[in-house]
Amino acid sequence: MKLSRKAVVKARFADQVRFLGSVIRAPRSVGAIAPTSAETARMMASHIDLASGLPVLELGPGTGAITSAILETGLSPARLLAVEYSAAFCRLLNDRFPGAQFLQGDAFDLAATLSDRLGDAAPDRFDCVISGLPLLNFEKEKRVQLLRSALSVLEPGRPFVQFSYGIIPPVPVTDPDIAVTRSRWNFRNVPPARVWVYRRRS
Repeated sequence: MKLSRKAVVKARFADQVRFLGSVIRAPRSVGAIAPTSAETARMMASHIDLASGLPVLELGPGTGAITSAILETGLSPARLLAVEYSAAFCRLLNDRFPGAQFLQGDAFDLAATLSDRLGDAAPDRFDCVISGLPLLNFEKEKRVQLLRSALSVLEPGRPFVQFSYGIIPPVPVTDPDIAVTRSRWNFRNVPPARVWVYRRRS
């Protein structure tokens, strides 16, 4: 069922209020003053390979701006697994995107979160990892460890996708086996952002 323009505007306003509430309660866990723009979200989701048959892992979905773009690619909700720290956002996401799986947990402790929540049912490999986490809010060591954890659950050559507001890579890389690319700036995002893609060379 397609929502009317009025309903879409109302839903976006409600998301903005929830998002700002999260900023006030836990500013360190939120990296912006507004949800990710649709254009940035689509840029991130464009890295999904539907033909792989593998699930997609989303980190930090928040109110679901990137989640919407992921599912708009045609990915079956059953192939989407997401880790969200906020229990309130998890409840919202489960209601908004039936069929997808949202786990309340810590993406920076990815192995433990997947193991604790899914046990033996946790997927061995993902097609890609798409992250909306505010990485620049965290110390370098945590960012590097997150990248390593994400790459460890990916097929070789498949991407870890992260958006950032900074001019330098959100995760510094010294490993020559990891390739890093970046998109153009998206000035429609608030604040302006670009998409970074990390891959372990085959």
